Amino acid sequence: MPAYREIELAFDYVGSASSGENRAVYDKTTEQFYFESDMLDESEIPEDSDWDQCVEVPHKNDFDLGRELVFEFVRQRLPDEEDTVYQIFRRRGAYARFKNFLERRNLLEQWYAFEESALRRAIEQWCEENGLEITRHEG
Repeated sequence: MPAYREIELAFDYVGSASSGENRAVYDKTTEQFYFESDMLDESEIPEDSDWDQCVEVPHKNDFDLGRELVFEFVRQRLPDEEDTVYQIFRRRGAYARFKNFLERRNLLEQWYAFEESALRRAIEQWCEENGLEITRHEG
């Protein structure tokens, strides 16, 4: 059974590149994560893996933790600024501008906590859906 931190690191690895460039697979038989990178042309995934016992870690974009999460935060904490945030997200570099916007309102730490909580819920749900029991929570 994987520790939460191991799962989080696997999600970070997959999400650190464009979708499909990095892969992480959890093998329920060996209770190990294996990693693969198209960018580095490297793979730890054993060729004889029993794919019926493996679970591929999804990319963070598969969890709708991007713009949708931003607007959920805005609706909860800054409902009068929703139009302003929509304007921020109409151009490239939106996340940097959004974080600057939050920093000016002393809400950046609240955003990070909100984002972390949403990621934790998504990971826990993914584990449950895939029959993975987390051995402990860290942090």
